[in-house]
Amino acid sequence: MESQQLKPDRTTGHHQNTLEVLTAFLKLGLTSFGGPIAHLGYFRNEFVQKRQWVSDGQFAQLLAICQFLPGPASSQLGFCLGLLRGGWAGALVAFAAFTLPSALLLFWFAQIAPQLSGPIGSAVIHGLKLVALVVVAHGLLGMARKLCTDTGRRVIAVLAAILIVVVDGVWLQIAIILMGAFLGLILLDDVNDIPESALPVDYGRKTGWSLLAIFVLLLVCLPLFAHGSITLLAAFEAFYRAGALVFGGGHVVLPFLEYALVDPGWLAKDDFMAGYGAAQAVPGPMFSLSAYLGSHLPGNSGGILGAGVALMGIFLPGFLLVSSILPLWHTLASHPAAGRLLAGINASVVGILAAALYDPIWVSAVHAGSDIVIALIGLVLLSVWRMSALVVVFWCIFASILVAFFF
Repeated sequence: MESQQLKPDRTTGHHQNTLEVLTAFLKLGLTSFGGPIAHLGYFRNEFVQKRQWVSDGQFAQLLAICQFLPGPASSQLGFCLGLLRGGWAGALVAFAAFTLPSALLLFWFAQIAPQLSGPIGSAVIHGLKLVALVVVAHGLLGMARKLCTDTGRRVIAVLAAILIVVVDGVWLQIAIILMGAFLGLILLDDVNDIPESALPVDYGRKTGWSLLAIFVLLLVCLPLFAHGSITLLAAFEAFYRAGALVFGGGHVVLPFLEYALVDPGWLAKDDFMAGYGAAQAVPGPMFSLSAYLGSHLPGNSGGILGAGVALMGIFLPGFLLVSSILPLWHTLASHPAAGRLLAGINASVVGILAAALYDPIWVSAVHAGSDIVIALIGLVLLSVWRMSALVVVFWCIFASILVAFFF
C-alpha cells in the first residue's frame, strides 16, 4: 500500500472519475455527522480502506498540509482528494457534494428561525446556544491537550486569550496570530511535527505561486473596496477574511465570524449563536454555517444570494491556499523554522478560542444555574460517553424546554 503513488487515475477518464468523486462525497455530505475530527475518520475509511485512492502515508501527508494551513481542514482534505482523483472538476465536485446538503439545511433553518417565537421557540433558540457552549468547550479542551503541550505554548495561549478579552481592534486577531508565530520561533524548541514529502500534482510551482498570489491579493485588496455599509462585496470580504485567517477550522471560526458580523451590527448575537447551535445538528462541514449567516445579512445582501456569497467567500481562501501549497509543500516543510511557526500559531488559536468561549458564548448562553447544569451534562455526553453531537443537540433543546415550562 505505501508504495502506491498518489496521482489521478486516468485509466477510466476524467468523466468517470468525476462521477466517482460525486457519489463518494455526496454520501459523506449526507451522513458525516460529528464535526471535523469525525470527518477525518470518515475520509480515511472511505478513501484509504474502502476505495484505496490513497495509502495511509499519503493520507497523512495531505492531512498535515491541511492542518498546516488556515481554513477548514476536513473540507480542504476533501478538496485535495477530489483534485488528485478527478482534476479541478473533481475538486469542485467534492466540495459541492460534501457541503451543499448541510448548507441547504442551514439555509432552511434560517428561513424558519423567525417563526420560532413564543416560549417553545425561545427555549429552542436558547438550547441551541447551550449546544454551542458545549461543543466549543469540548473542542477547546481537546485542542489545548494537543496543541499546548509545554510551558511555552501555554504562555502563548494565555497571552492571546488575555489580549482578545481586554483589547479591541480591527486587526487584533491577525496581530495575535502573527505574535504566536513570532513567539513560537523564540520560545519553542525544535518541533518536528511536519513530515516531509513531495506530492505529485498535475500542475507545477508556477501555478502554485500564481494561486498563492491570488489569495494574498484578495486578502489585501478586498478591504480597500468593501468598506462602508453592508453590500455583497463587503459580505464576501468579511467571510473571505474569516476563512483566510482561521487556523484549525470547525468551531475555531466562531470568534472570527463573530468579530466580522456581530461586532459591526450586521447580525444579532442571538441569531448568530442560534445558527452555530443548529450547525451541530447537520452533517458536513462546520463552515456551512456561513449559508445560515449569509442569508441573515440585512437588506438586499441576505437571502439565497447572501448565502451563496458567504459560502464562496469562506471556502475560497482555504482552497486557494491548499492548491497553491501542494506543489510547494516539500520545500516549505523542510525549513527548520516551519514546525515552531506552526506550533506558535496553533497555541495562539487556542487562546483566541478560549476568549470566544467566554464572550460571546458564555455571556450569551448562561443566564441561570440550570444553564450550567444542562451544559455540563451535555459536555459529559460528548466527552465522557462520546455520544454524537446530535444527541447533545436533542438534550440541550429538550432540557431548555423543560426548564422553561416547569421551573
